[in-house]
Amino acid sequence: MTTEIPLGKPRSSTTSLPATPKGAAICRRLARRQLTDWELDSTHTERFHGALLIVTELAANAITHGRVPGRGFDFHLSLTTFVRRGATLRIEISDPRCDRLPALPVKLRPNSQSGRGLTLIDALSDRWGTIPRFPDSKTVWSELDLTLPGAP
Repeated sequence: MTTEIPLGKPRSSTTSLPATPKGAAICRRLARRQLTDWELDSTHTERFHGALLIVTELAANAITHGRVPGRGFDFHLSLTTFVRRGATLRIEISDPRCDRLPALPVKLRPNSQSGRGLTLIDALSDRWGTIPRFPDSKTVWSELDLTLPGAP
């Protein structure tokens, strides 16, 4: 296995937002704007919409399960281009609850109104996971691989 070499510094964006429904809505708007600026809406339409859904679910989880009164969440996007394999879009949401790490549900209830967010993230992501940031926070991340024109 060879190590892939990035082409230059990753493009990135980081924002702190309130852990409220309005903060989650702002997060999605910021993601849409940044991904459009990076031209993913026209070059990777399916991945663009998948990324927006991932951002929506991660932000919703942060305000629902990771909320601590008086503290918000951090939203980070990065786009790294590599020599051979194209590019990787990384989505990160950090919240102040390291005691509540996400896990895929073992069984989904057919009539349940919630509990499908991580299943969607798992289906749409090429990779995802959690980084505990002790003593008091965690980051949930998702990566999407993007092919570039002319890439093998």
